[in-house]
Amino acid sequence: MHVLTILDHPDPNSFTAASAAQFMKGATTAGHTVELADLHTEGFDPRWSMADIEGDASSTPPPDIAAEQKRIARADAICLVFPLFWWGMPSMMKGWVDRVWTWGWAYDQLQDTEKSLQKPRSGVLLIPAGARSDEMEAAGYHHALETAWTKGTFGYFGLSPRKIEVLHGSTGSAKRRQALLERSYDIGLTLPPPRQD
Repeated sequence: MHVLTILDHPDPNSFTAASAAQFMKGATTAGHTVELADLHTEGFDPRWSMADIEGDASSTPPPDIAAEQKRIARADAICLVFPLFWWGMPSMMKGWVDRVWTWGWAYDQLQDTEKSLQKPRSGVLLIPAGARSDEMEAAGYHHALETAWTKGTFGYFGLSPRKIEVLHGSTGSAKRRQALLERSYDIGLTLPPPRQD
């Protein structure tokens, strides 16, 4: 498989970037090819604009979005890596989702409201989070993320199978962080193929 990893963190030395690197290392070990889209390094503009709206209307996306869509077209699996930020995505990743996965390209909801226009791809959200798993579970955050992302957004993108991997305690001890990096590697190593629904 060809695996596209989308990274959102401004610090190249961050734990989030290290998690992405370990995920890709695992995928490479499994025999997959990998490609990294580092949104900050590449200077992606996350702002939704009139150019995007006009691109939707004309079916001619702005050049930066066309380039992202071509990159996605090469991928058999996609991994989004970003820190849990105010219980959601940081702005760069949210803007990438908003701008790249456009109506008429990713989905249309006219014939089948649950069906993507994209080919099936494996999908993983790899999310470092400072919170402990029991804290998130008790507050209902896991369920909220599953509803919003797994059952919602990424179904329209054709990601199947798709899952959220929260790296709990990423601000913890060195031992804890090392264990999470090893887990990131294993997630890449065991990435399943796309499911043909």
